[in-house]
Amino acid sequence: MTARGAFRRIVVGLVAIVVAWLIGASIVHSPLYVWRVLSHGKSEVSDYLDYFPLSRLTASAAPFTFLPAPDDERVRAVFGSAFGTDDLDALLSDAGTQAFLVIQGDRIIYERYFNGAQRDTMLTSFSVAKSFDSALVGIAIDEGFIGSIDDPITDYLPELSDRDERFDDITIRHVLAMASGLEYRELRWAVFNGDDPITTYYPDQREAALEFTHILEPPGRHFSYNKYHPQLLGMILERATGMSVTEFTQTRLWDAVGMEFGGAWALDSDGGFEKMEAGLNARAVDFAKLGRLYLHRGSWNGTQVVSSEWVEDSIAFDPATHTAEYYRLSFGPAVYADGNGYYRYMWYGFLRDGEEPDFAAEGDHGQFIYVSPSRDLIVVRNGTEYGIPWARWVEAFYSAAGEL
Repeated sequence: MTARGAFRRIVVGLVAIVVAWLIGASIVHSPLYVWRVLSHGKSEVSDYLDYFPLSRLTASAAPFTFLPAPDDERVRAVFGSAFGTDDLDALLSDAGTQAFLVIQGDRIIYERYFNGAQRDTMLTSFSVAKSFDSALVGIAIDEGFIGSIDDPITDYLPELSDRDERFDDITIRHVLAMASGLEYRELRWAVFNGDDPITTYYPDQREAALEFTHILEPPGRHFSYNKYHPQLLGMILERATGMSVTEFTQTRLWDAVGMEFGGAWALDSDGGFEKMEAGLNARAVDFAKLGRLYLHRGSWNGTQVVSSEWVEDSIAFDPATHTAEYYRLSFGPAVYADGNGYYRYMWYGFLRDGEEPDFAAEGDHGQFIYVSPSRDLIVVRNGTEYGIPWARWVEAFYSAAGEL
């Protein structure tokens, strides 16, 4: 056999292996899932707006508007110093920012849009959605749909117990705190069985959360970032309330806080399930309203949308879990940040000496709702990419809040 013939045989063999692998993956999972993984790879902001089906939210009949009170010079000086730049707008634009809002005392003191975005541009949340999930769970508990944060998740999802009785030990609190003890491996050798592609692209997220989850250790031992958690919470909300997550969001949160614009939950498939881990879409000024709601401990202009006890518990610092050992697994060391940071119920917290902690909802590619209660301050940043390291964004927000 000639060298050319041998090479051709090797190439044909490799192609056959790849084709067989793809066919096998399509049979085990689904052709749609395999196509999504191959065609999209790592998720981008456009996925949740242009690619997945959407379940629409409508603007509130009684919209709330922040008062415009531009103070651009002061904001540029303070945030420019925090970021180490003389040109804040250029840094934000170059970093892929779409929207950057600074709100203090219900007044918008800085509002800029970049890279083709405008005030009415719908932007995606990525994991900022998880903080909305947390608020919805709190409202469901307040209204009696869910008995308690310490209910076992199997009270609502008994299929899990049928598969493994150890699921009975996992409570809603464990899931909210990312401390369930469930295994989460972003990628595995066969690519399609990695938990990150599954929780991003699998076209039946209910099935994924009920069938593909496995217990690694008893709950409560470690923080470990896990995208099955919000899917489990979404199913609990559905079953407890008898509503879709979209309907519950609309009637309990969207209308209640006066969202100026419509929004949308991305769905895993046509007529399917809300992508609880990352799929809420809204305008930047409306993302800010979740920050305002939590800044005011669940009260919205005198109406308690979610109980103050829930809000306080959701963002509270817990000394019992504030150890490097608790945060030693997936993403934990970055959250813990030498003892200054912590994670509560799908919110990040940042300690301040002698003052209330700052807290934030955060999402991939640099989506932030950052709140500093002691400064009556909300910062919203949306972007197509981080542009600068995640830690630098957080450090800059923290530093700037201390000066405003």
